[in-house]
Amino acid sequence: MSNNNSRHLFELAVKHIPGGVNSPVRAFKGVGGNPLFFKAGQDAYLIDADNNRYVDYVGGFGPLILGHCHEGVTEALRNQLQQGLAFGASTEAEVQIADKICELMPSIEKVRLVTSGTEATMSAIRLARGYTGRDRIVKFEGCYHGHVDGLLVKAGSGALTLGEPDSLGVPKAYTDLTHVLPYNDSAALESFFAENGDEIACVMVEPVAGNMNCVPPASCFLQALREHCSKHGAVLIFDEVMTGFRVALGGAQSIYDIEPDLTTIGKVIGGGLPIGAFGGKQEIMDMIAPLGSVYQAGTLAGSPLAVAAGLATLNLISEPGFHEQLTQRTGSLMSGLQERADQAGIPFTTNQVGAMFGCFFTEEKEVTQFSQVMSCNVDRFKHYFHTMLDNGVYLAPSAFEAGFVSSAHGEKEIQLTLDAAEKAFAALPK
Repeated sequence: MSNNNSRHLFELAVKHIPGGVNSPVRAFKGVGGNPLFFKAGQDAYLIDADNNRYVDYVGGFGPLILGHCHEGVTEALRNQLQQGLAFGASTEAEVQIADKICELMPSIEKVRLVTSGTEATMSAIRLARGYTGRDRIVKFEGCYHGHVDGLLVKAGSGALTLGEPDSLGVPKAYTDLTHVLPYNDSAALESFFAENGDEIACVMVEPVAGNMNCVPPASCFLQALREHCSKHGAVLIFDEVMTGFRVALGGAQSIYDIEPDLTTIGKVIGGGLPIGAFGGKQEIMDMIAPLGSVYQAGTLAGSPLAVAAGLATLNLISEPGFHEQLTQRTGSLMSGLQERADQAGIPFTTNQVGAMFGCFFTEEKEVTQFSQVMSCNVDRFKHYFHTMLDNGVYLAPSAFEAGFVSSAHGEKEIQLTLDAAEKAFAALPK
């Protein structure tokens, strides 16, 4: 495939955009080669600046659960465009989407709209600290919660090790209040809480990790989190920015039957437009201004366009059987990939929760830990990525990002993907 236009656009972009991109993963640093520039998306496909067409498994990194340019979403946007872009005041649609979110996620009794997932997690942590009167927080290695200063930390070598800043510009004083524990390790969790539980304001976790590829929770891990937080008075925050309404209509919390105190959401609730939200128990949420003294505000919070697209999306995916069909389709893709990898003699395994999936080049039969993810064969993934790309399949340009299937992916797209994968596995160095 020719990528001349993408190369030219990248050369222009680096002149005035740091690294030529507005989000680091787009730079193709994780896979090598020239980043692609896209000009259109339709149904399950992306079209790049050179008119190459790809089956898309990035889906805007999660929000496009209906595929690109779904008529129900674009119609909602057209209608709103005729009414106005921003008012700096409340709208009826904000009330409607709040009602819908609380209906679909019963753990959310009240919700506040913001403009990004990062803003949602930042605000939820501030709220938890204000509610508990405590400062220390817990996160898990391999879980990403946006570029919040106190959450950009590396995991320490032991369960009680404080995090070190993972980015220049983040004062160590911020991350000194952040404890990093191993994901899916209930024993380490129990040991930590036994010694420090009464000092912890909140625990934030991706109930299905999606930023070290796709790693589901181990048996009883989320239940242990719930029990320890309840016992010690810490706020349990589920970061469902990625999983909310994506892995199931009620999010990951509905699959694993765990009720968090606060939940952060985004992506799907904007239908592809910038949005985020945080919500939970009324007694906690009522501490947010103007009712309480925990301050949070946003000029473009509740953007009429984002709310219109999100409300249309939530209504469409609420149709009976929607998620069940999407889960089945994703399962067919995963089993097909595994079959072809096995036939080619390539060590490979997959994870799946709903319409979210992960692929790992590893001898391990099951991937549940951050250390297992980090020991996967990244060089093989790089080869695989580019061969898939050459054969019309667009995956996230990183071995550490989850993939997403939309309702626009039909049998034709799945088969095209499996045919490309057969070639990619056969071409991999043994």
